[in-house]
Amino acid sequence: MWNMLIRPTAAELATFGEPSYVIFNSGLFPANPLTNEMSSATSVDLSFERGEFVILGTQYAGEMKKGVFTIMNYLMPKKGVMSMHCSANEGKNGDVSLFFGLSGTGKTTLSADPRRALIGDDEHCWSDDGVFNIEGGCYAKCINLSKESEPEIYEAIRYGSVLENVVYDKQTRIVDYTNQSITENTRCSYPVEYIPNAKIPCVAKHPKNVILLTCDAFGVLPPVSKLTPDQAMFHFISGYTAKVAGTEMGVKDPEATFSACFGAAFMVWHPTKYAELLAAKIAANGSQAWLVNTGWSGGGHGVGKRMSLKYTRAILDAIHDGSLAKAPTVEDPIFGLHVPTACANVPSEMLIAKNTWADKAAYDTKAKLLASLFVKNFGKYADRASDKIRAAAPKV
Repeated sequence: MWNMLIRPTAAELATFGEPSYVIFNSGLFPANPLTNEMSSATSVDLSFERGEFVILGTQYAGEMKKGVFTIMNYLMPKKGVMSMHCSANEGKNGDVSLFFGLSGTGKTTLSADPRRALIGDDEHCWSDDGVFNIEGGCYAKCINLSKESEPEIYEAIRYGSVLENVVYDKQTRIVDYTNQSITENTRCSYPVEYIPNAKIPCVAKHPKNVILLTCDAFGVLPPVSKLTPDQAMFHFISGYTAKVAGTEMGVKDPEATFSACFGAAFMVWHPTKYAELLAAKIAANGSQAWLVNTGWSGGGHGVGKRMSLKYTRAILDAIHDGSLAKAPTVEDPIFGLHVPTACANVPSEMLIAKNTWADKAAYDTKAKLLASLFVKNFGKYADRASDKIRAAAPKV
């Protein structure tokens, strides 16, 4: 937690006073499954009234950082500040991008761009003054990590970093990042300043681009779509992605899932409260929203292939330099998305998802299935959503 939270100075600690919240982490000491409403030996409980956060029966360090995030998701909206499960970075000209997405969609990897300053990789707030990082560190997945594929994260793992669930040689201390015998969910916690181009302090202007990341296991969403404000709210509330192997225990093949605001487990208020805050911030600052699919192309899992990181980075480059906003688009007949038909350094045939499928009829079937899942999921929130947001749903 010293790595993950903002580190106070000695002077700040000397006058700190009493904490507002205290974390009690028991490690493997279990919860009593006979306790009322307790379903297992693992329990994570938060009391806003008592200012206490209690973790039982798990050594996963992410529970602590997400607990602090949950607290912020309660406190910030009460002040009109948008709390967000996203990463953020800044270009040399001061343009800021937000990357929303669940674990496994590429938030940490894509925000660690050597040509852009890193503001943070997971948890931020958007106030009337701009964006600021809630944390003072990063919590990166490191399965199959290599210096070639992710040099910034690889070099950040050094003295002061904390590795979790990895396997290493007891003699040489060399870590085998390909080893998943404990779990695929291997992690590294390191101070944000270990990234060479981190922006310190981690604050910035209002975002120019708001990027919603999804890992589409069906392989029917295009690599990138330009969203209207209403579509941005619909997809933000939907929070569609896939549970990717290694993200959760027991998941071996990707499974379609929806998580409101791209982090439902950590949201305290109704999803529409966060969506309305985001809509207000986008409208006030003229931000452009995008849906970027880092999942499959040419077919679903088992048939198609995962999007090339090279092409996803090229898409982000085109978003950041402004060229993609000017590119011609076509409207997807089912999802209503505005899909660019040209992007530098990306094959044009890849941009239209259906074109990458050998079996076009199979694509139509999968696309209609996914559209129906979107509509069914949104039914949980439709009663508190505006007519414009409801109209942004896929056509079934």
